[in-house]
Amino acid sequence: MKTEFTKRQLRNSDTQLANDILRRCVHCGLCTATCSSYVVLGDERDSPRGRIYMIKEMLETGAAPDQSLTTHMDRCLTCLSCMTTCPSGVDYMHLSDLARKEIETRGHRPLKQRFIRRLLSETLPYPKRLSLSLTLGSLARPFRSLIAKMGFKEIVAMLELLPKRAKRTAEFKGGGIARPRGPQLKRVLLMTGCAQKVIRPAINDASIRLMARQGIEVVISKDAGCCGAMDQHMGREKEAIDHAMRNFKAWQALEDDDPIDGIVMNASGCGTSVKDYDHLLSKQKGIAEEVKKFTDKVFDISEFLIDYDLRTTEQWTDLKIAVHMPCSMMHGQRLTHQPFELLQNAGFTVMALDEPHICCGSAGTYNILQPEIATSLGTRKAEHIKRVKPDIVATGNLGCLTQMSHHSDTPVVHFVELLDWAYGGPCPEGVEHLQHRVDRLKTAETGH
Repeated sequence: MKTEFTKRQLRNSDTQLANDILRRCVHCGLCTATCSSYVVLGDERDSPRGRIYMIKEMLETGAAPDQSLTTHMDRCLTCLSCMTTCPSGVDYMHLSDLARKEIETRGHRPLKQRFIRRLLSETLPYPKRLSLSLTLGSLARPFRSLIAKMGFKEIVAMLELLPKRAKRTAEFKGGGIARPRGPQLKRVLLMTGCAQKVIRPAINDASIRLMARQGIEVVISKDAGCCGAMDQHMGREKEAIDHAMRNFKAWQALEDDDPIDGIVMNASGCGTSVKDYDHLLSKQKGIAEEVKKFTDKVFDISEFLIDYDLRTTEQWTDLKIAVHMPCSMMHGQRLTHQPFELLQNAGFTVMALDEPHICCGSAGTYNILQPEIATSLGTRKAEHIKRVKPDIVATGNLGCLTQMSHHSDTPVVHFVELLDWAYGGPCPEGVEHLQHRVDRLKTAETGH
């Protein structure tokens, strides 16, 4: 793509980056076939190619972001399927981040939109605030129709997504160390996140138990927190950097005490963000080399466990598991086979879903800010689940789990919960009714 930036414009590092990205695009349009928003809406402006044209025009002219660009960027799920498809290697992820930062700093949003986005930014990344908001939300839920009449569809979407059952109490709370029973082979930092530890703490508990059984010492830092992805995807770069620096410093403190062999992520959306910290923090002076050391140690938990011999399972099962690969795992981190292989090795019958490249509609806060499109995508994914008739759907991201649980009658769990169950842990939340099948097979196998 030909660009026409002036020499003065190219002195700006963000413009230089945008220019390099834009010039790789050859207008081929292959990205439209795999773009989730384009598949639903059929509007060229809601495809990566269309958005790239609008971003180019904004940056070249220096004009403030207009309503058209804002609308169509807001409809982008940042699923990154376009990057997997693109034959030219267009870095759409970082280009979209630049566009959103421009919209946030130089654009104009109605007061209601600004309020909702500020509310999300000030609530979701902070576990105590989120826990309080869930309590208040459960009280407000009966008044959804009234709130909808007031025009707050985003608030209604949040209320609809509230957990329908009480969560189990977390086994591992706050900071600390989970030590293996046998010899210690490795030492890792588990990033327990923000929303996940409130909405489904069982994922972190299962991850800790599973790794500790393999001789891995699991460290949970009380100083680490939100990865910053949510703020970054809303164009709030300063807030995203603050979250990233907090996590980076938490790792440094642990590394000074005793070297960390890996930084393990069990939410793929967070993993994609943390693996990109060397880019996000590239303007912070004097830390580039240390940040690169940090990001080189980041692994999705499936990526980390795939090289381990998890030994013999303690449960036998004939359960059919449909695996939904989160976009952030498949496109953001280019991980494709690890959850399938781990579940198969654990004895589950594993199957894939149709249209794996199409997003489920969660996409961070997308199912709150764009509920109509998210519902279309969630319903589409639910139909694919119904078609293969699994006992359970397994995924690797809390957002996907929440979204699909809302749209599908089939129970959805994190694949780590299934692995923990197979190797001696408790039955995952929401599938307790299937425990009898596992018990029956175990009795048949052992004779008691």
